[in-house]
Amino acid sequence: MTKIQPSNLEFLKLLKKNNNRDWFNANKDRYLKEHENIIAFADALLLEMNKHDVIENQSGKKSLHRIYKDTRFSKDKTPYKSNWSGGFQRATKKRRGGYYFHIEAGNTFVAGGFWGPEPKDLKRIRDEFAHDATALRKILKNKKFTDVFGKLEGEQVKTTPKGYDAKSPAIDLLRFKQFYVKKNFTDKEVLSENFAKQMSDTFKAMRPFFDYMTEVLTTDVNGISVV
Repeated sequence: MTKIQPSNLEFLKLLKKNNNRDWFNANKDRYLKEHENIIAFADALLLEMNKHDVIENQSGKKSLHRIYKDTRFSKDKTPYKSNWSGGFQRATKKRRGGYYFHIEAGNTFVAGGFWGPEPKDLKRIRDEFAHDATALRKILKNKKFTDVFGKLEGEQVKTTPKGYDAKSPAIDLLRFKQFYVKKNFTDKEVLSENFAKQMSDTFKAMRPFFDYMTEVLTTDVNGISVV
């Protein structure tokens, strides 16, 4: 199985220290070589993913994000990212949730969930929580889930969302604006022979959470399908 190479991480370290166009252009051939290995790794990861889910973008290359940064709205004007990253979208409207991976020396992780729900989706999720969040709490408290991810993460509002009861037993969940889970990996794990499978298994562990959210987002308040 294609694996992450030490040189893939070393290149990122050098890029972080020399984050300018002159250095990058002088080392473009090395970048292209390292990038080809990351594409191969993403292809291997995609093969593993398709064993337990249906992925929309059927190409490791298409899953990868550009190394070039969009600095228009950022205070950090360095032109390049110091990580390899990418994502997979689940296929069809009947499968919700997205997978993300981030590879960087000392800061490799995978995450998955709902980063920026549309207003109507956010309202549907909150309405479900307000009605009954028992099923979600059971998932979030399951030992298999907590052992891998710890807890639900995401940006939250500080006050009660408009239209909801501050005394709701689900107020802690209602405050979320984003809903995702995350797991970090050591560099030793990243460089291991079976890291693509390990990453895929971590994504697979998200499925109870994804399946719950999919059920919510593909039905109305009466449980009738809307897709």
